[in-house]
Amino acid sequence: MTGNEAMTIKVPRDKMEKLQELRENPFRRRICEVFSRDGTGDMTFEDFLDLLSVFSEQAPRDIKVLYAFKIYDFDGDDHIGPTDLEQTLKLLTRNELSPEEVSQVCEKVVEECDVDGDGKLSFMEFEHVITRAPDFLSTFHIRM
Repeated sequence: MTGNEAMTIKVPRDKMEKLQELRENPFRRRICEVFSRDGTGDMTFEDFLDLLSVFSEQAPRDIKVLYAFKIYDFDGDDHIGPTDLEQTLKLLTRNELSPEEVSQVCEKVVEECDVDGDGKLSFMEFEHVITRAPDFLSTFHIRM
């Protein structure tokens, strides 16, 4: 290694997921993937600081909404579609709903929130819904 190269140390995702602040969160794996620059969930110190910044109680609402969207957009296509909604619902309910119930809830979400009728939620549609959720700011944080 020459003097100009810096060694980047990453904490493996499985270790990050065991942190007290993440281990009970059903989205812990997805959170790590979103905040790691390479998408693997292995985090550098800077990635970890970004995570703490976004999940701090002082973070601006628009930043929190942006990262919530990224976390729920499992396939990374810049929309929250039926597959993303199913994955979200399964994590939130810990797989306790029947496939029919999951399908019904996902259909209802799209019906209620999909303004342009394309069968999925754009960031603007997601933002419109989430900003009306009174408890979003109080729940989208990590206490340290």
